[in-house]
Amino acid sequence: MGSNSASQCVDFWGRGIVAIMPRKSNGSKKREGQTPERLDIRTIARLANVSIATVSRTMNRVPTVNPKLAKRVWEVIEELNYFPNTQARALVSGRSRIFGLIVSEITNPFFPELIQGFEDVAIEHGYEVLISSTNYDPKRMAQSIRRMIERKVEGVAIMTFGIEEPLLEQLAQRNIPMVFVDVGPERPGVSVLKVDYHHGIRQGVQHLAALGHRKIAFIAGPARLHSAKSRLAAFMRSAKECGITPAPEWIKEGDHTLEGGTRAMEQLLESKDLPTAVMCSNDMTAIGVLHQLYRAKMNVPDEFSVIGFDNIHIAEVTIPPLTTIRMSRFDLARAAVAALRAAVEESEHPAQREYNITTELVVRESTSFPRGTMMHLRESK
Repeated sequence: MGSNSASQCVDFWGRGIVAIMPRKSNGSKKREGQTPERLDIRTIARLANVSIATVSRTMNRVPTVNPKLAKRVWEVIEELNYFPNTQARALVSGRSRIFGLIVSEITNPFFPELIQGFEDVAIEHGYEVLISSTNYDPKRMAQSIRRMIERKVEGVAIMTFGIEEPLLEQLAQRNIPMVFVDVGPERPGVSVLKVDYHHGIRQGVQHLAALGHRKIAFIAGPARLHSAKSRLAAFMRSAKECGITPAPEWIKEGDHTLEGGTRAMEQLLESKDLPTAVMCSNDMTAIGVLHQLYRAKMNVPDEFSVIGFDNIHIAEVTIPPLTTIRMSRFDLARAAVAALRAAVEESEHPAQREYNITTELVVRESTSFPRGTMMHLRESK
C-alpha cells in the first residue's frame, strides 16, 4: 500500500467508490499492472491500529474518544489525504453537522468579520457552515431558509438584527434550533444574543462629556431595526445621565451605510446651531461623517469629534483613526455557535435562553476638546 501514488476513495462507510484521491508518495515507483488499494474506513482503522468504531467516532468528533487514539487516526487520515463522503455519513448518522448563518448584507465590513469568526469557531468543533445574505429582502430571506431546510442544517444563527417571524416559522416547525441577536420568539430551541448597547454608548457619551462636549448629535440607524432603536435609546438615556439634552434637529436617521452617514452629516451642517460632536449608530455611518466633514473642509477632531459603533477593522485606518464602541464579532460568533451546539449535542449544559454580549469604548484620534474652548485653544498652540 505504501508504494501507491494514488488510491481509490470509497464512501465513509466503505461502500462504493466515490473518487480517485491523490496520495503522498514514499518515493517508490508503482509497479506495472498493480491495482491501487481501496481506501476506506477499514483501511484507516488497520493503519492506525484501532477499531472501525474508533475511526467512526473520531471522524464524527465524539469528545469521549481517547485523545491518543484520535491523534493516531487523524495522522493516518492526513497522511493518506483521505476525504470522507459527508453525505453518506449524514445518511447513516442522521446528522449533517452543518450550521446555517443568515446575515443582512455582505457589503458592510461588520458581517464578513462576523462570518469569519462564526466559521472559525464552527470548524473548530467539526461543523460546516452554510452562509446566506438577505440584503433585507424578504424573498431572499425565504430562499435562504429554503436552502437551510434542504441541506438539513442542524441549527441556524439569524444575525440580521431583525426578525421575519412568518418565514422563520418554517424552521421552528421542524424543531431546528435558532439564535437571534437582541430579540427572538419565546419558544423552545430559540436563544438570543443580548447586546449591552448601553454600557459602551454610555462610555462614549461620558468620554465626550469629560472632554467638555455638551452639543452632541446622534445619527441613528434604520428605525425598522431593533438594534438601531436600542442604540438610539441608549444614547438618549446616557445623555440624560450626563445632564445633556440634545437638540431635536441633532438627531438624524441614517441607514447604516457610508452614504447615509454622508447625507446625515450634510443635514447637520445646515443647522443654525452646530453640534461639536457626533455619535453614530455604526462605523460605516461614522466613516461617511468623516468624508462629509473632509469635503466641507472641517477638521476632525479640532472642529468636530466623531464616535462610531462596531469597531470594524477599517476604523483603525481611517483619517483620523476612529474612536468607536467595540462590539466583538468573535464574541457574537462564539456565543452563537455555543448556543447551537448546546441545542443539538448531548450535553450537561442545555442551551441558554440568553447569552450576554458586552460593548466598550475604544478611544483613538477622532475625539478631542470642543472647538473654541480654552483646552482646545491650548492644545492647538
